[in-house]
Amino acid sequence: MARSTLTRDEVLDAAASLVKQHGPAALTMRKLAAELGTAVTSIYWHVGNRESLLDALVRRTVEEMGAIRPEGRTPADRILSVARTLRHELRERPHLIAMVHERGLTERMFLPAQQALVHEVHAAGLRGARAADAVRAIQFQIVGFLLVERNRERAPAQSPAESELRDPGAAPHDPALARALARPADPERLFLVSVRALVRALLAPPAR
Repeated sequence: MARSTLTRDEVLDAAASLVKQHGPAALTMRKLAAELGTAVTSIYWHVGNRESLLDALVRRTVEEMGAIRPEGRTPADRILSVARTLRHELRERPHLIAMVHERGLTERMFLPAQQALVHEVHAAGLRGARAADAVRAIQFQIVGFLLVERNRERAPAQSPAESELRDPGAAPHDPALARALARPADPERLFLVSVRALVRALLAPPAR
């Protein structure tokens, strides 16, 4: 029995859930109607055709990504908080982010994070081209790290495993290094280490 009442937000929530679980290709009006227990005509009435539905999902994703509020006592701490938030938001919405990119709204999606970074590099004393380079380097680091992280997660199981390929003799004078390389990488920790080091270098006074 079809539902007698349905809201636009409920349609978008269900559509976002389908995309998150199965990817954009799995989003059809029939599947969405079945998920909501309603008629296909009801879906069309609320959101229009599939293209209009995808555009509505993209707009909502961009709006959700807009709320990035830096935290911390120093510009470096606040930049790191922006990086962590952006990575988290992108990891939470991989398929929706792909839709945003396909519809040419990637730059708009990143604008709030970019504005937050501009504010913080200014607070750190950077101006002009040096400030622009800092903002872009941080953005590239975040997105690049995330792409590598996602590719590693999607890769098939390796045989032999990465740890089995480690040569204990590769670091004969540093057994601690050899042991550490044999352990699986901690992406969260590695992300913080890399962004913190990059930010420290970018905000440092220029060498005379």
